[in-house]
Amino acid sequence: MTLTILFVGDVVGEPGRTALYRELPALKEEFGADLTIVNGENAAGGRGITPKIALEFFSRGVDVITTGDHVWDQPDLIPWMPHAPRLLRPLNYQADTPGFGCVVVETPKGNVAVMQLQGRSFIQPPLENPFILGEEEALRLRRGGVTAIFVDMHAETSSEKVAMGYNLDGKASALIGTHTHVQTADNMVMPGGLAYMTDAGMCGSAVSVLGRDVRGVLRRFRSTLPAKFPVAGWPVRLCGAVVSVDMETGRALGIVRVNRMYAERP
Repeated sequence: MTLTILFVGDVVGEPGRTALYRELPALKEEFGADLTIVNGENAAGGRGITPKIALEFFSRGVDVITTGDHVWDQPDLIPWMPHAPRLLRPLNYQADTPGFGCVVVETPKGNVAVMQLQGRSFIQPPLENPFILGEEEALRLRRGGVTAIFVDMHAETSSEKVAMGYNLDGKASALIGTHTHVQTADNMVMPGGLAYMTDAGMCGSAVSVLGRDVRGVLRRFRSTLPAKFPVAGWPVRLCGAVVSVDMETGRALGIVRVNRMYAERP
């Protein structure tokens, strides 16, 4: 039996949310998605996510929300996290951190684990070793009978993401990177059966610097003075990937990129 996972990269601000809400039903139908995962760590004004927005995601058909280093940027999320097992924060945060780093989701085709890891190169805060904890968690899940394991690796450097792919090849079904907001063209299935892509890209303004208004970012780079980086507007590019997994073995059968441009606000 083949399971299909639709993953959408970092959603940035209101334009990204609007495009996601409008297009997600059609994307799920087009690819026959059995499970939909969305990185929402920039969904609230470009920094963090609120409980209200997370609930909107779920009501619009998102099954699991992943995050990253901006997960705590909206303080009202912290007390809500222990009650939201499908809204993940990185697994390799300290053990007493609120929330969950992994969740097992029931689908019509069987149970699927979704895991969030965060890299440690050029990214804050300092965390536990994701290579050790990620492998331990994947092996624990496999021992418990979960064959399909999806990992969102939120990291700054491509080298750390690629290394994590090989670290979990043969232990997880898919690892897709997030955080850098630019989709990479290296989607592949590794020798041990792990579907891999260095970065899914973002769901945000196509005329922007990583989803932010170009003018503010240029002022910062040109002058080195403080500048505001408001979220840029339309058109919006929605990026992500679709992974197919053999549920008997947990091996990926394929991974394809999703990259769609939406020119007009609905």
